[in-house]
Amino acid sequence: MKKFDRHVLGERIKLLRNEAGIGQNKLAKDLQVSNASISYWETAKQEPTAEAIFKIAQYFNVSADYLLGLTDF
Repeated sequence: MKKFDRHVLGERIKLLRNEAGIGQNKLAKDLQVSNASISYWETAKQEPTAEAIFKIAQYFNVSADYLLGLTDF
């Protein structure tokens, strides 16, 4: 069984954001969260809520499993 690693989550959010060519400010606005939240998630200082993970997955059209490190695609 894999162990949850919030660094993987943060790295994947940052990767998806960079691939989409958007800044933290735009992502925060689009997800209706603070700019600090995006920064904290990407640096693994905090974990997003389940609702935020759901929104991120929909926003980038990826699975929550991918964001959480359960799959690599």
